[in-house]
Amino acid sequence: MFNNILQRTFFNNHISDYIIFILALIIGIVIIKVFRLIVLTRLKKWAKKTDTTIDDFLIHLFEKNFLPLLYFGAFYLSIRTLTLTPILNKIVNVISVALLTIFGIRFLLAIINYALENYLLKKEKNIGREGNIKGILPVVRVIIWSIGILFLLDNIGVNISTVIAGLGIGGVAVALAAQAILGDLFGYFAILFDRPFEIGDFIIIENFSGTVEHIGIKTTRVRSLSGEQLVFSNTDLTNSRVRNYKRMGKRRIAFKLGVTYDTRLEQLKQIPVIIKDIIDKIDDAVFDRAHFSSYGDFSLIYEIVYYVMSNDYNKYMNIQQDINFTIKEEFENRKIEFAYPTQTLFLRNDN
Repeated sequence: MFNNILQRTFFNNHISDYIIFILALIIGIVIIKVFRLIVLTRLKKWAKKTDTTIDDFLIHLFEKNFLPLLYFGAFYLSIRTLTLTPILNKIVNVISVALLTIFGIRFLLAIINYALENYLLKKEKNIGREGNIKGILPVVRVIIWSIGILFLLDNIGVNISTVIAGLGIGGVAVALAAQAILGDLFGYFAILFDRPFEIGDFIIIENFSGTVEHIGIKTTRVRSLSGEQLVFSNTDLTNSRVRNYKRMGKRRIAFKLGVTYDTRLEQLKQIPVIIKDIIDKIDDAVFDRAHFSSYGDFSLIYEIVYYVMSNDYNKYMNIQQDINFTIKEEFENRKIEFAYPTQTLFLRNDN
């Protein structure tokens, strides 16, 4: 009688087949639970002892994305012991492909997020760049999800050739209509990855200069020295010659001064030595040269060159001011006179 009960058929399957399905499912779940409690727990303890974070990330990723797939895999293998109707079989296959696609996309996005947050952003340690990189993550997500959905549709039997053709024609139309916007978008990616400048850098573009405040998908905003905000399209910036003063390791300074023609030769020879001694005594200033360069209209001209070992403009101006004060003091002590524009008028009396 018990055998007769087991041989009864419901929906094209014997009761014994349903029992096998349930037992297989229970055994699969138990194996996964044991694996999680023993192997995964030991792996977590081992990962906590290491200095790197990638092992913790991989274990967490496995637990979050692959364990649900293992449970579904146990269900999928168990249900294959039953004879399913074509419709039910198709539903199971569609669900399988959908789950594989979803968890695969989540896995890929998690890898991208981890790579950005733990390597690129930590290496840069730049708040502005962090905001820029995180700003493109939604674009990356949209692209990956779009590819994943097309993959899913193709695997469940939907003809995506027409869809792709329609997207291609629509894409061409959108590209033509939004050519300037797309140009700025590609300019944004060029600025983001090539890094000609970053937020906080002082840059000069043609006749405009200022500090970079914001790098957006379409425009970059610069705060000028006079206070107003300058807005440049990213295309204009990538097509222009940009001078980035923050990347300057040291600043080369060249200036001139003139003394009167009445200055004695001995004093003229002392001036380069005086200037060298002055610059050598100032911190973060490195003397390069000082020469009597030319005869001017009303002065004897000296050209002085030195370096400021900083890109800070205020620091450069403070050093230049100290040099000017000290030169003035030394010249007064040595009776050396600075030249100023003069004209000498010679009068001749013919009588």
